[in-house]
Amino acid sequence: MSPSLLAPLGLFALLALAIPIILHIARRTENRTIAFAALRWLEARPNPRRSVTVDERWLLVLRLALLALLALWLARPVLWNATDERPVVAVAPGVDAASLAALTDGGDRRVWLAPGFPAVGGPAPGPGPNLASLIRQLDTELSPGTPLALVVPATLTGVDAERPRLSRRVDWRVGPEATRAAPPAQTRPLALSVRYAPEAEGTVRYFRAAATAWTTAGAAPAFDAATTDRPMARDTRVLVWLASGSVPAPIVAWVRDGGTILTALDAVIPVEGETTPVWRDATGAPLALAGALGRGRVIRLTRALEPAAIPALVEASFPDALMTMLRPSPAPARVAASAFAPLTGAAPYTQPPLDLRPWLALLIAAAFAAERWMATRRQRAVAP
Repeated sequence: MSPSLLAPLGLFALLALAIPIILHIARRTENRTIAFAALRWLEARPNPRRSVTVDERWLLVLRLALLALLALWLARPVLWNATDERPVVAVAPGVDAASLAALTDGGDRRVWLAPGFPAVGGPAPGPGPNLASLIRQLDTELSPGTPLALVVPATLTGVDAERPRLSRRVDWRVGPEATRAAPPAQTRPLALSVRYAPEAEGTVRYFRAAATAWTTAGAAPAFDAATTDRPMARDTRVLVWLASGSVPAPIVAWVRDGGTILTALDAVIPVEGETTPVWRDATGAPLALAGALGRGRVIRLTRALEPAAIPALVEASFPDALMTMLRPSPAPARVAASAFAPLTGAAPYTQPPLDLRPWLALLIAAAFAAERWMATRRQRAVAP
């Protein structure tokens, strides 16, 4: 550990040490003169010259110490290389609790691979938003000489497309997974709203058939179709717009706020950034392109909505293709832990110094309290 000052110019405040010294020399303790009758007839003689004396020396020392601590606080003292270099064992949520003790050492610092890196010992946190990002963050927060071991379950979730590259070699320990409850099946089908122009009424049947295919037998499909002059329901999340010309401004604002819209070929709606194909024909040609608009999505057909141009409209695979467009599956983020061990070669990170000002603040507060107590005690002693 090496001490240093981040703002050494703050030491110029030490010049203020002259103030209490001057005050203590100039102001003496008050003395009361008592007149004796026998002394009134004595001849007055000049007093001998007295040397400079300092009054209340311990109070002066305390005030000098207080000013020196304030000057040091302004200079921002720090300690470099003051981090704890004990080995760290980071445990990913999902590791079997019964085998956790066998995978970690008692003398190491054990933390969860979760936001904030809480200490192991309390209840296990839930999976983090991105396990790879948490591993990289932990690597940056440790000093280069700190050994790091990572305990992970056999299957990882929330990972990146590539293995993380760290500044140190880690001990990658793969343990058994904790028993997880099966996720509840999604029973609510996708609610589909269609708004069409009178001339496009015949194309609504393709989407009605898809909504019926999504619905279990005996249940009514979550399907709403009406002309373009009818407003959408307040809980609409997916809209099919089958009309030419510009999409109305309220619909555009709804998409920007997070809605998803599928438009016909001749509909006009802005799209931000690039578009990507989300539906292709048998030859690989794109049938629909998707892009972003605010927090929502815009899906635009590239051909006229008729079987002659899009034969897939009358095929059994159309409901699944439409569902994939409107509610895309999340990118797979599960990987075997044995194939996700971190790589090395990243540049080490310089650790921030340890700030000593919080400890100095406590000393300053204690010195100020002692100075006030001693000063008031002195005033009580000289009071008449």
